[in-house]
Amino acid sequence: MNQRMPKDRLVIGAYILQPNAQTERHIKELAECGVELVVCLRPNDRSVLDLLEKYGVGAILSGVFPAWWGGDGSKAGRMHELQPFELYQKAAEEFCDHPAVWGIDIGDEPSALDFPFLDEIARLVKNRFACGMPYLNLYPNYAAVSQNNSTETVNQLGTATYAEHIERYLATVDLPYISYDFYLYPQTANHNVAKMLENFRIVSDACRKSGKDFWFIPQVNDRREDHAPSLNMLRYQGYHALCYGATVITWGCYCAGWWNHNVLDQNGEKTEQYEKLQAMNRELHAIGDAYMQYKTVSTHLVGFDAEMLRDFPELVTTQSLSVGFVRDLCSDGAALVVGEMIHREDADRHALLICNASDPEDEHARVATVCLTSPRANVQAISGAEPVVLQRDGEKISFTLPASHGVLLTFA
Repeated sequence: MNQRMPKDRLVIGAYILQPNAQTERHIKELAECGVELVVCLRPNDRSVLDLLEKYGVGAILSGVFPAWWGGDGSKAGRMHELQPFELYQKAAEEFCDHPAVWGIDIGDEPSALDFPFLDEIARLVKNRFACGMPYLNLYPNYAAVSQNNSTETVNQLGTATYAEHIERYLATVDLPYISYDFYLYPQTANHNVAKMLENFRIVSDACRKSGKDFWFIPQVNDRREDHAPSLNMLRYQGYHALCYGATVITWGCYCAGWWNHNVLDQNGEKTEQYEKLQAMNRELHAIGDAYMQYKTVSTHLVGFDAEMLRDFPELVTTQSLSVGFVRDLCSDGAALVVGEMIHREDADRHALLICNASDPEDEHARVATVCLTSPRANVQAISGAEPVVLQRDGEKISFTLPASHGVLLTFA
Protein backbone atom coordinates (compact mmCIF):
# COMPACT_ATOMS: atom_id res chain seq x y z
CA MET A 1 0.00 0.00 0.00
CA ASN A 2 2.58 2.58 1.10
CA GLN A 3 5.79 2.83 -0.89
CA ARG A 4 7.62 5.40 1.22
CA MET A 5 7.64 4.14 4.78
CA PRO A 6 10.15 1.28 5.00
CA LYS A 7 8.81 -2.13 6.00
CA ASP A 8 12.12 -3.99 6.08
CA ARG A 9 13.62 -2.22 9.10
CA LEU A 10 12.62 -1.17 12.59
CA VAL A 11 11.27 2.38 12.35
CA ILE A 12 11.75 4.75 15.29
CA GLY A 13 9.58 7.86 15.39
CA ALA A 14 8.44 10.63 17.69
CA TYR A 15 5.40 12.82 18.09
CA ILE A 16 5.31 16.57 17.48
CA LEU A 17 7.79 18.95 15.87
CA GLN A 18 6.61 22.41 16.86
CA PRO A 19 7.06 25.44 14.55
CA ASN A 20 10.02 26.73 16.61
CA ALA A 21 11.83 23.40 16.09
CA GLN A 22 11.55 23.21 12.30
CA THR A 23 14.88 24.82 11.44
CA GLU A 24 17.72 22.89 9.81
CA ARG A 25 19.58 22.71 13.13
CA HIS A 26 16.56 21.18 14.85
CA ILE A 27 15.90 18.65 12.10
CA LYS A 28 19.57 17.66 12.02
CA GLU A 29 19.43 17.11 15.80
CA LEU A 30 16.21 15.15 15.38
CA ALA A 31 17.95 12.75 12.99
CA GLU A 32 20.98 12.59 15.31
CA CYS A 33 18.59 11.52 18.07
CA GLY A 34 17.78 8.43 16.03
CA VAL A 35 14.33 9.60 14.96
CA GLU A 36 13.38 8.85 11.36
CA LEU A 37 9.64 9.53 11.50
CA VAL A 38 7.77 12.56 12.83
CA VAL A 39 4.08 12.06 13.59
CA CYS A 40 1.53 14.89 13.76
CA LEU A 41 3.70 17.32 11.83
CA ARG A 42 2.28 20.63 10.64
CA PRO A 43 5.17 22.07 8.59
CA ASN A 44 5.71 25.81 8.49
CA ASP A 45 6.24 25.51 4.73
CA ARG A 46 7.56 23.07 2.14
CA SER A 47 11.15 23.90 3.02
CA VAL A 48 10.62 21.95 6.25
CA LEU A 49 9.70 18.89 4.19
CA ASP A 50 12.81 19.48 2.06
CA LEU A 51 14.94 19.42 5.23
CA LEU A 52 13.28 16.25 6.46
CA GLU A 53 14.05 14.58 3.15
CA LYS A 54 17.66 15.82 3.33
CA TYR A 55 18.16 14.18 6.73
CA GLY A 56 16.26 11.00 5.98
CA VAL A 57 13.23 11.70 8.16
CA GLY A 58 9.68 10.94 7.05
CA ALA A 59 6.53 12.70 8.20
CA ILE A 60 2.95 11.81 8.97
CA LEU A 61 1.10 15.04 8.41
CA SER A 62 -1.67 16.44 10.55
CA GLY A 63 -3.88 19.28 9.37
CA VAL A 64 -4.45 17.90 5.89
CA PHE A 65 -7.84 16.61 7.04
CA PRO A 66 -10.05 17.93 9.83
CA ALA A 67 -8.68 16.76 13.18
CA TRP A 68 -10.51 13.95 14.97
CA TRP A 69 -9.88 12.65 18.48
CA GLY A 70 -12.26 10.28 20.23
CA GLY A 71 -11.70 12.05 23.54
CA ASP A 72 -14.12 11.13 26.31
CA GLY A 73 -16.43 9.28 23.92
CA SER A 74 -19.16 11.92 23.86
CA LYS A 75 -18.87 12.26 20.05
CA ALA A 76 -18.78 8.51 19.38
CA GLY A 77 -20.52 7.52 16.17
CA ARG A 78 -20.98 11.10 14.96
CA MET A 79 -17.81 11.60 12.95
CA HIS A 80 -19.64 11.34 9.62
CA GLU A 81 -22.07 14.04 10.78
CA LEU A 82 -19.59 16.46 12.34
CA GLN A 83 -16.97 16.12 9.59
CA PRO A 84 -18.72 15.08 6.34
CA PHE A 85 -16.84 13.10 3.75
CA GLU A 86 -16.96 16.05 1.33
CA LEU A 87 -14.45 17.87 3.55
CA TYR A 88 -11.98 15.05 3.08
CA GLN A 89 -12.53 14.90 -0.66
CA LYS A 90 -11.87 18.64 -0.98
CA ALA A 91 -8.70 18.40 1.13
CA ALA A 92 -7.43 15.49 -0.96
CA GLU A 93 -7.92 17.48 -4.16
CA GLU A 94 -5.98 20.46 -2.77
CA PHE A 95 -3.08 18.50 -1.25
CA CYS A 96 0.39 19.14 -2.67
CA ASP A 97 2.56 16.04 -2.30
CA HIS A 98 6.19 15.77 -1.18
CA PRO A 99 8.59 12.77 -0.96
CA ALA A 100 9.06 13.34 2.80
CA VAL A 101 5.36 12.67 3.40
CA TRP A 102 5.03 9.04 4.52
CA GLY A 103 1.44 9.25 5.70
CA ILE A 104 -1.66 11.33 6.41
CA ASP A 105 -3.23 11.45 9.87
CA ILE A 106 -6.92 10.51 9.72
CA GLY A 107 -7.74 10.26 13.43
CA ASP A 108 -6.68 9.43 16.95
CA GLU A 109 -8.37 7.09 19.42
CA PRO A 110 -11.73 6.76 17.67
CA SER A 111 -14.76 4.86 18.89
CA ALA A 112 -15.50 1.60 17.10
CA LEU A 113 -18.77 3.26 16.08
CA ASP A 114 -16.71 5.48 13.76
CA PHE A 115 -14.63 2.68 12.22
CA PRO A 116 -16.83 2.34 9.08
CA PHE A 117 -16.45 6.05 8.28
CA LEU A 118 -12.72 5.95 8.97
CA ASP A 119 -12.42 3.05 6.53
CA GLU A 120 -13.95 5.29 3.84
CA ILE A 121 -11.37 7.98 4.63
CA ALA A 122 -8.57 5.41 4.59
CA ARG A 123 -9.64 4.29 1.12
CA LEU A 124 -9.60 7.91 -0.03
CA VAL A 125 -6.02 8.34 1.19
CA LYS A 126 -4.89 5.10 -0.45
CA ASN A 127 -6.49 6.08 -3.76
CA ARG A 128 -5.65 9.79 -3.90
CA PHE A 129 -2.31 10.21 -2.09
CA ALA A 130 1.03 9.05 -3.49
CA CYS A 131 2.25 8.02 -0.03
CA GLY A 132 -0.78 5.76 0.16
CA MET A 133 -0.74 5.48 3.96
CA PRO A 134 -3.55 6.63 6.25
CA TYR A 135 -2.43 6.93 9.88
CA LEU A 136 -4.89 5.91 12.58
CA ASN A 137 -4.02 5.37 16.24
CA LEU A 138 -6.26 3.45 18.65
CA TYR A 139 -7.09 3.72 22.35
CA PRO A 140 -5.17 1.72 24.95
CA ASN A 141 -7.05 -0.76 27.11
CA TYR A 142 -7.59 1.72 29.92
CA ALA A 143 -10.11 3.61 27.78
CA ALA A 144 -13.59 3.65 29.28
CA VAL A 145 -16.30 1.08 28.66
CA SER A 146 -19.82 2.02 29.72
CA GLN A 147 -21.30 -0.11 32.49
CA ASN A 148 -24.76 1.12 31.50
CA ASN A 149 -25.69 2.48 34.89
CA SER A 150 -26.58 5.91 36.19
CA THR A 151 -23.01 6.80 37.16
CA GLU A 152 -20.97 5.43 34.26
CA THR A 153 -22.40 5.91 30.80
CA VAL A 154 -19.52 7.13 28.65
CA ASN A 155 -18.09 4.49 26.34
CA GLN A 156 -14.92 5.57 24.61
CA LEU A 157 -14.31 2.21 22.93
CA GLY A 158 -17.78 1.75 21.46
CA THR A 159 -17.61 -1.95 22.36
CA ALA A 160 -18.15 -4.05 25.46
CA THR A 161 -14.47 -4.99 25.81
CA TYR A 162 -11.09 -3.90 24.54
CA ALA A 163 -10.55 -7.21 22.75
CA GLU A 164 -13.81 -6.63 20.89
CA HIS A 165 -12.62 -3.11 20.01
CA ILE A 166 -9.53 -4.56 18.33
CA GLU A 167 -11.58 -7.27 16.60
CA ARG A 168 -13.98 -4.65 15.25
CA TYR A 169 -11.04 -2.64 13.91
CA LEU A 170 -9.66 -5.68 12.11
CA ALA A 171 -13.04 -6.47 10.61
CA THR A 172 -13.85 -2.91 9.55
CA VAL A 173 -10.76 -0.82 8.80
CA ASP A 174 -8.52 -2.00 5.96
CA LEU A 175 -5.07 -0.93 7.21
CA PRO A 176 -1.89 -3.06 7.37
CA TYR A 177 -1.08 -2.29 11.00
CA ILE A 178 -2.49 -1.81 14.49
CA SER A 179 -1.21 1.27 16.31
CA TYR A 180 -1.98 2.23 19.91
CA ASP A 181 -0.43 4.12 22.81
CA PHE A 182 0.03 3.00 26.40
CA TYR A 183 1.49 5.43 28.91
CA LEU A 184 2.84 3.56 31.92
CA TYR A 185 4.25 6.44 33.96
CA PRO A 186 3.28 7.21 36.62
CA GLN A 187 1.91 3.80 37.52
CA THR A 188 -1.64 3.94 38.87
CA ALA A 189 -4.52 1.50 39.22
CA ASN A 190 -5.33 1.91 35.52
CA HIS A 191 -1.77 2.39 34.29
CA ASN A 192 0.22 -0.53 35.63
CA VAL A 193 2.51 -3.24 34.35
CA ALA A 194 -0.13 -5.99 34.33
CA LYS A 195 -2.53 -3.85 32.31
CA MET A 196 0.27 -2.91 29.94
CA LEU A 197 1.12 -6.59 29.43
CA GLU A 198 -2.53 -7.40 28.78
CA ASN A 199 -2.71 -4.63 26.19
CA PHE A 200 0.44 -5.95 24.53
CA ARG A 201 -1.02 -9.48 24.53
CA ILE A 202 -4.31 -8.51 22.90
CA VAL A 203 -2.77 -6.37 20.15
CA SER A 204 0.20 -8.64 19.50
CA ASP A 205 -2.03 -11.71 19.21
CA ALA A 206 -4.32 -9.81 16.84
CA CYS A 207 -1.35 -8.80 14.68
CA ARG A 208 -0.03 -12.36 14.52
CA LYS A 209 -3.44 -13.72 13.62
CA SER A 210 -4.19 -11.11 10.97
CA GLY A 211 -0.67 -10.63 9.58
CA LYS A 212 -0.72 -6.92 10.40
CA ASP A 213 2.25 -4.95 11.67
CA PHE A 214 2.38 -3.78 15.28
CA TRP A 215 3.05 -0.07 15.93
CA PHE A 216 3.52 1.05 19.51
CA ILE A 217 3.63 4.47 21.20
CA PRO A 218 5.51 4.65 24.53
CA GLN A 219 6.46 7.76 26.48
CA VAL A 220 9.68 9.69 26.89
CA ASN A 221 7.75 12.34 28.85
CA ASP A 222 5.76 12.17 32.10
CA ARG A 223 2.51 13.45 33.55
CA ARG A 224 4.39 14.52 36.68
CA GLU A 225 6.15 17.87 36.81
CA ASP A 226 8.77 16.65 39.28
CA HIS A 227 9.78 13.40 37.59
CA ALA A 228 11.36 12.70 34.21
CA PRO A 229 11.57 9.08 33.00
CA SER A 230 15.04 7.60 33.24
CA LEU A 231 16.86 5.80 30.44
CA ASN A 232 15.98 2.48 32.07
CA MET A 233 12.30 3.46 32.03
CA LEU A 234 12.60 4.06 28.29
CA ARG A 235 14.31 0.69 27.96
CA TYR A 236 11.55 -0.98 29.95
CA GLN A 237 8.96 0.20 27.41
CA GLY A 238 11.05 -0.21 24.26
CA TYR A 239 12.28 -3.76 24.89
CA HIS A 240 8.82 -4.89 25.98
CA ALA A 241 7.54 -3.65 22.62
CA LEU A 242 10.16 -5.72 20.79
CA CYS A 243 9.28 -8.80 22.84
CA TYR A 244 5.74 -8.45 21.50
CA GLY A 245 6.81 -7.89 17.90
CA ALA A 246 6.61 -4.13 17.36
CA THR A 247 8.00 -2.92 14.03
CA VAL A 248 7.37 0.82 14.59
CA ILE A 249 8.01 2.58 17.91
CA THR A 250 6.94 6.23 18.13
CA TRP A 251 7.83 8.18 21.27
CA GLY A 252 5.63 10.84 22.85
CA CYS A 253 6.74 13.56 22.77
CA TYR A 254 9.72 15.18 21.06
CA CYS A 255 8.39 18.73 21.34
CA ALA A 256 5.64 19.96 23.62
CA GLY A 257 2.48 18.07 22.79
CA TRP A 258 1.18 16.83 26.10
CA TRP A 259 2.52 16.55 29.64
CA ASN A 260 5.99 17.40 30.94
CA HIS A 261 9.66 16.61 30.28
CA ASN A 262 9.46 16.37 26.53
CA VAL A 263 12.69 16.06 24.55
CA LEU A 264 12.69 19.75 23.62
CA ASP A 265 11.39 22.50 25.87
CA GLN A 266 8.94 25.28 24.98
CA ASN A 267 11.79 27.25 23.40
CA GLY A 268 12.84 24.37 21.17
CA GLU A 269 15.99 23.59 23.19
CA LYS A 270 17.14 20.16 24.33
CA THR A 271 16.13 18.90 27.76
CA GLU A 272 17.75 16.07 29.72
CA GLN A 273 15.46 13.70 27.83
CA TYR A 274 17.34 14.25 24.57
CA GLU A 275 20.39 12.23 25.56
CA LYS A 276 18.21 9.52 27.09
CA LEU A 277 16.13 9.13 23.95
CA GLN A 278 19.22 9.27 21.76
CA ALA A 279 20.80 6.46 23.77
CA MET A 280 17.60 4.39 23.68
CA ASN A 281 17.15 4.87 19.96
CA ARG A 282 20.80 3.97 19.36
CA GLU A 283 20.20 0.66 21.14
CA LEU A 284 17.03 -0.03 19.19
CA HIS A 285 18.69 0.72 15.87
CA ALA A 286 21.69 -1.45 16.81
CA ILE A 287 19.46 -4.45 17.38
CA GLY A 288 16.93 -3.57 14.70
CA ASP A 289 18.49 -5.09 11.57
CA ALA A 290 18.88 -8.52 13.15
CA TYR A 291 15.51 -8.25 14.91
CA MET A 292 13.63 -7.51 11.70
CA GLN A 293 14.93 -10.71 10.10
CA TYR A 294 12.59 -12.53 12.49
CA LYS A 295 8.92 -12.33 13.43
CA THR A 296 7.43 -13.09 16.82
CA VAL A 297 5.22 -16.14 17.14
CA SER A 298 4.55 -15.99 20.87
CA THR A 299 5.48 -14.00 23.98
CA HIS A 300 6.09 -15.62 27.36
CA LEU A 301 6.28 -14.36 30.94
CA VAL A 302 8.88 -16.03 33.15
CA GLY A 303 9.31 -15.46 36.88
CA PHE A 304 6.55 -12.88 37.33
CA ASP A 305 4.55 -12.57 40.54
CA ALA A 306 1.32 -14.40 39.70
CA GLU A 307 -0.60 -12.23 42.17
CA MET A 308 0.35 -9.15 40.15
CA LEU A 309 -1.30 -10.71 37.09
CA ARG A 310 -4.43 -12.04 38.82
CA ASP A 311 -6.85 -9.60 37.15
CA PHE A 312 -5.87 -10.90 33.70
CA PRO A 313 -6.32 -14.67 33.47
CA GLU A 314 -4.81 -14.80 29.97
CA LEU A 315 -1.47 -13.63 31.38
CA VAL A 316 0.29 -16.79 32.51
CA THR A 317 3.71 -16.81 34.11
CA THR A 318 6.03 -19.81 34.50
CA GLN A 319 9.20 -20.40 36.48
CA SER A 320 10.97 -21.86 33.43
CA LEU A 321 10.30 -21.92 29.71
CA SER A 322 10.80 -24.60 27.07
CA VAL A 323 9.94 -23.86 23.44
CA GLY A 324 11.58 -26.61 21.38
CA PHE A 325 14.93 -25.10 20.45
CA VAL A 326 15.39 -23.94 24.07
CA ARG A 327 14.72 -25.77 27.33
CA ASP A 328 14.54 -24.70 30.95
CA LEU A 329 14.99 -20.97 30.39
CA CYS A 330 14.84 -19.28 33.80
CA SER A 331 16.39 -16.53 35.89
CA ASP A 332 17.61 -16.16 39.42
CA GLY A 333 14.32 -14.61 40.47
CA ALA A 334 14.08 -11.65 38.08
CA ALA A 335 10.98 -11.33 35.92
CA LEU A 336 11.60 -11.89 32.22
CA VAL A 337 9.52 -11.15 29.13
CA VAL A 338 10.54 -13.47 26.29
CA GLY A 339 9.57 -12.97 22.67
CA GLU A 340 9.78 -16.24 20.73
CA MET A 341 10.71 -15.59 17.11
CA ILE A 342 11.20 -17.42 13.82
CA HIS A 343 13.25 -16.28 10.85
CA ARG A 344 11.14 -14.74 8.09
CA GLU A 345 12.88 -16.76 5.34
CA ASP A 346 14.32 -19.82 7.10
CA ALA A 347 12.01 -21.82 9.39
CA ASP A 348 15.00 -23.64 10.90
CA ARG A 349 16.39 -20.43 12.42
CA HIS A 350 14.92 -19.05 15.63
CA ALA A 351 15.48 -16.23 18.08
CA LEU A 352 14.47 -15.02 21.52
CA LEU A 353 14.12 -11.38 22.51
CA ILE A 354 14.55 -11.31 26.29
CA CYS A 355 13.84 -8.30 28.53
CA ASN A 356 14.74 -8.07 32.22
CA ALA A 357 11.36 -6.79 33.43
CA SER A 358 12.01 -6.79 37.16
CA ASP A 359 12.24 -3.02 37.79
CA PRO A 360 9.72 -0.87 35.89
CA GLU A 361 10.27 2.20 38.09
CA ASP A 362 14.09 2.01 37.96
CA GLU A 363 14.23 2.02 41.74
CA HIS A 364 15.83 -1.32 42.60
CA ALA A 365 17.99 -2.18 39.61
CA ARG A 366 18.61 -5.90 39.57
CA VAL A 367 20.95 -7.71 37.24
CA ALA A 368 19.35 -10.98 36.13
CA THR A 369 21.31 -14.16 35.65
CA VAL A 370 19.58 -16.06 32.85
CA CYS A 371 20.14 -19.76 32.24
CA LEU A 372 18.90 -21.99 29.42
CA THR A 373 19.67 -25.21 27.59
CA SER A 374 19.87 -25.48 23.81
CA PRO A 375 21.21 -28.14 21.44
CA ARG A 376 21.84 -25.49 18.77
CA ALA A 377 25.54 -25.13 18.04
CA ASN A 378 25.42 -21.51 16.90
CA VAL A 379 23.92 -19.19 19.51
CA GLN A 380 24.65 -15.46 19.26
CA ALA A 381 23.76 -12.58 21.56
CA ILE A 382 22.99 -9.17 20.00
CA SER A 383 22.64 -6.22 22.34
CA GLY A 384 22.25 -2.54 21.67
CA ALA A 385 23.89 -1.62 24.99
CA GLU A 386 26.95 -3.23 26.55
CA PRO A 387 27.81 -6.65 25.08
CA VAL A 388 26.06 -9.69 26.56
CA VAL A 389 28.61 -12.45 27.03
CA LEU A 390 27.32 -16.01 26.79
CA GLN A 391 28.92 -18.59 29.06
CA ARG A 392 28.54 -22.06 27.56
CA ASP A 393 29.07 -25.50 29.08
CA GLY A 394 27.91 -28.07 26.56
CA GLU A 395 24.24 -27.35 25.91
CA LYS A 396 23.92 -25.12 28.99
CA ILE A 397 24.15 -21.37 28.45
CA SER A 398 24.08 -18.54 30.99
CA PHE A 399 24.50 -14.78 30.87
CA THR A 400 23.71 -11.67 32.87
CA LEU A 401 21.24 -8.98 31.79
CA PRO A 402 20.97 -5.59 33.54
CA ALA A 403 17.58 -4.30 34.70
CA SER A 404 15.25 -3.19 31.89
CA HIS A 405 17.80 -4.17 29.20
CA GLY A 406 17.02 -6.46 26.31
CA VAL A 407 19.03 -8.94 24.29
CA LEU A 408 18.34 -10.82 21.06
CA LEU A 409 19.54 -14.41 21.09
CA THR A 410 19.70 -16.08 17.67
CA PHE A 411 19.78 -19.88 17.27
CA ALA A 412 21.01 -21.51 14.06
